Amino acid sequence: MPTHQKWFEGWRLFALLALTLLAMSIWIAGMRGFEVDGVRMVIRFTARTSLLLFCLAFAAAALALLWPNAWTRWLRRNRRYLGVSFAASHAIHAVAILAFAVMDPIGYAAATSIASYIFGGIGYAFIVAMAATSFDRTATAIGARAWRRLHLVGGYYLLFQFMVSFGKRIPDMPLYALFLIPLVAVFALRMIAMAPRPQNQTLRAG
Repeated sequence: MPTHQKWFEGWRLFALLALTLLAMSIWIAGMRGFEVDGVRMVIRFTARTSLLLFCLAFAAAALALLWPNAWTRWLRRNRRYLGVSFAASHAIHAVAILAFAVMDPIGYAAATSIASYIFGGIGYAFIVAMAATSFDRTATAIGARAWRRLHLVGGYYLLFQFMVSFGKRIPDMPLYALFLIPLVAVFALRMIAMAPRPQNQTLRAG
C-alpha cells in the first residue's frame, strides 16, 4: 500500500479525523471569541459530523455487501476507526454542551428537558461502551456474541436518537428534514442487506 494511503487507514485515519474535528471546533468557537454563540456553533457542527461518521460506520457492512467495490471495501475495512471517530466527535459535542451549560445556564435549561437527559444519557452510555469494545482485547474479553449484540442494539438506538434529535427541529426549521435522509437510507440499506437472496440465502449486515 502506498505511504500516502496509509494515512487513511486504521488508527492513523482515526487520529487524522479526531485532530481535524478538534481543530475545526476550536476554530469555530474562536470565530465568536469563545462566547456562548461560538460554543453553540460547535454543538451544531459536531452534531453534523457525528451524524456523518455514524452513518458511514453503520452502513459500511451493508454497502460492501450490496455494492462491492474499492470504496465500499475501504469503508468496511475501516468501519471500526470511523466508529471511534464518531465517538471522538460526540465527545467534543459533550464538552461543548457542558461549556454551554456553564456559560449560559438559563439558555441551557430552556434547550434541554428531562427526556433529553434520560435518552441522551442512554445514547452516551452506548457510545462509551461501543468505543471501549472497539479494541481487539476488549472485544475478545466480552465475547463475539455480546460484542455483536452491543454494537447492533447500540447502533439502532443511536440511529433512533439521531432521528429524534434532528426530527424535532423540523417544525421550526424545515431544512432539518434533509438530515433524516441519510438516516433513513442507512436503515433501508441494512434491511435490504439482511433480506433473503433469491437463492434462499440470507445476507447479513454486521
